Amino acid sequence: MRGDRRQRSRGWLKKSVVGVALAITLPFGVSAVGAGTASAAFNPDGFDFYVDSGSMGPVKSRVFRAADGNTSRVVYALDGMRARQDLSGWEIETEVARALTAANINVVMPIGGQSSFYADWNAPSSLLGMGDGSGSSSGSSSLSSSGSSSGSGAFQIMGGGPGKSYRYTWETFLSQDLPNALQSRLGFSRTRNGVFGLSMGGSGALTLAAYHPDQFSFAGSFSGYLNISAPGMREAIRVAMVDAGGYNVDSMAPPWGSQWLHMDPFVFAPRLKANNTRLWISAASGLPNGDPVAFSTLNGMGLEALALVNSRAFQVRAASLGINNVTYDFPAAGIHNWRNWENEVNRMIPDLSNNIG
Repeated sequence: MRGDRRQRSRGWLKKSVVGVALAITLPFGVSAVGAGTASAAFNPDGFDFYVDSGSMGPVKSRVFRAADGNTSRVVYALDGMRARQDLSGWEIETEVARALTAANINVVMPIGGQSSFYADWNAPSSLLGMGDGSGSSSGSSSLSSSGSSSGSGAFQIMGGGPGKSYRYTWETFLSQDLPNALQSRLGFSRTRNGVFGLSMGGSGALTLAAYHPDQFSFAGSFSGYLNISAPGMREAIRVAMVDAGGYNVDSMAPPWGSQWLHMDPFVFAPRLKANNTRLWISAASGLPNGDPVAFSTLNGMGLEALALVNSRAFQVRAASLGINNVTYDFPAAGIHNWRNWENEVNRMIPDLSNNIG
């Protein structure tokens, strides 16, 4: 029995290293822990909701009201590495807001947070301590996503942008400033909310639920990176963050210190068990599902394969802890793209609906 466990462990380690190596060798122009961008698709059902975040300035969210007008059922939808300053990728690329509001769930989409992992950073992003000193606040910048699908963001590592002239404090904003404002101005409940996200937003969603259990009773991760302390993952994230806007992972958190471990679902999994958080964990196989033959499809395959290794590792960790309040969904086909994530939200809605409010 011990030999079988050791063999399985070596297998997971081997797959992790292979997956991380694949992510590191992906060409610039596609974020290794993120999602691409496209032309904005504005949904008139939503409205802009600005909240002062302190150090980050006024931050915009997009709010979509539940069809029945309730204020007790609320879900936060977190974006990926290439989060833009105008609209969330969920609004640009999908119809999930309409599906969720039809299920009588209020939807909150925070805008911005490119490469942030929705964390409280150690310092403004800079290279070797040299910041640009000119980046505008998260809410007021007219900048759309840096390092878009048109090219690499590596050239912007010394340039301006969100989180460069000031320190990202996204966890504080999402757990204090935003829910307080939603409650005082719209009457939204700030307890038993849900939160879900794709890619970096997947690990961010689990982090919020782990450390703020009174606020979040449900957390969903789609193609998330849930084992960021695995061999090679920090360097994969480093490459991804340089590509997605020119950010420095060392400004986010020192290597493998308390701040870094605070962000790692594999490490803080016991908190999710203690909180009895309802979880939805998904990653597809990385095999195309009718996707066109294109360079972006090849990259999406590699990224999803890495997310699957991370999510499966989290599954093994959760099983070892006796975490049973979770649904795992690992589709046989699907790559790192919005069609995959939109389909996953539609599958998740009944479970989300039953575990919030």
